Amino acid sequence: MKNPLLLLFSMLLFSCSGDKPEEKEIVENIIETPKIIHKFGYIFNDYKVVEDTIRKNENFGEILYRNHIDFPEIHKIVEGSKDSFDVRRLRAGKPYTILAKNDSTEKAQVFIYQPSKVDYIVIDFTDSILAQLHKKEIKTVTKTASGIIKTSLSEAVDDQGLDYALVNEMSDIYAWAIDFFHLQKKDNFKVIYEEKFIDDSIYVGIGEIKAAYFEHNKTPFYAFNFVTDSTKNIYDYYDENANNLRKQFLKAPLNFRRISSRYNLKRYIRYYGRVKPHRGTDFAAAVGTPIVSTANGTVIESRYRGGNGNYVKVKHNSTYSTQYLHMRKRAVKVGDFVKQGDIIGYVGMTGSTAGPHVCYRFWKNGQQVDPFKQKLPSAKPIDENLKEGYLSFIVPLKEQLDQISVK
Repeated sequence: MKNPLLLLFSMLLFSCSGDKPEEKEIVENIIETPKIIHKFGYIFNDYKVVEDTIRKNENFGEILYRNHIDFPEIHKIVEGSKDSFDVRRLRAGKPYTILAKNDSTEKAQVFIYQPSKVDYIVIDFTDSILAQLHKKEIKTVTKTASGIIKTSLSEAVDDQGLDYALVNEMSDIYAWAIDFFHLQKKDNFKVIYEEKFIDDSIYVGIGEIKAAYFEHNKTPFYAFNFVTDSTKNIYDYYDENANNLRKQFLKAPLNFRRISSRYNLKRYIRYYGRVKPHRGTDFAAAVGTPIVSTANGTVIESRYRGGNGNYVKVKHNSTYSTQYLHMRKRAVKVGDFVKQGDIIGYVGMTGSTAGPHVCYRFWKNGQQVDPFKQKLPSAKPIDENLKEGYLSFIVPLKEQLDQISVK
């Protein structure tokens, strides 16, 4: 019989032999380096940062005073920056940033205002006063889209989750080729366009439509964006055969509710008790409605005169000019070059008028005529010296359009 004590000793020895030596926990002290925040040309880590939005009825002086700037200094800042930015133009709801001293005074050093996602104004009064307007870098990404018409173009665009701005752009491109009020079921479109982003991820809208295809009543309509004059940034949309898609003039200078008075040389006015010719076409619209130039041209008159009120006259070429009367406000000056669709003023009631409208006058060879009775020419085709380059330019775009599946 084995010795009990020896057996017990053997068991204890066996059970302890598998034990690991005690491990000491090692704790490392890792010091994290603060992330450098660089925005608007400043390192935010160097300042106390205050981010807020302009409140209703709040002004520039109140904001700076709340951030430890006294009124005499505020006055100097306002005066020193007024040539670059009028601080009275701050709008409620728009964001701003204050960069203040990172010490016990917390005194503001820089004011940054963002009137839009792209634009921002920096007023730096750290030492001297410097006010500058900046634009954030915009990144463009080329996208493609397509859709089938069930009821309307806007519904087809919405079904694809696309920006509604595409509706306006395509309606404008095809304004003279397609009647968008009478689209047919199964009409379809394809488009190659740009989307714009800032900070790589913040969407700020669509950019240029590079090319489009619209099938209406089983008839295909191609459109390609082509710059014909880079010095004036003049571009237009042409089809696959280099024909311009636009007519020379838009049908109306604004989105109107109704034509309140047509061109009529035999118009009888009861108030005067006699015939008083009306040599314009009146488009009724709400005060403030934008008025656009109906074709490319140069502004030759922009002023206030008698019964015309505020008006603008645009010379388009040696044959045609147009005139726009009774504006509340003019948006162009003499000598400005305007493109078809550019805003030149806003509907008002200045001069002799009984209600808000624009009187649109159309001049041909120095005589006022009825624009609706003119056989207006198509917009100029591409110059022959540009045509070969254009036809080569559209080859890859047309191939890409043709490969887009309609869905």
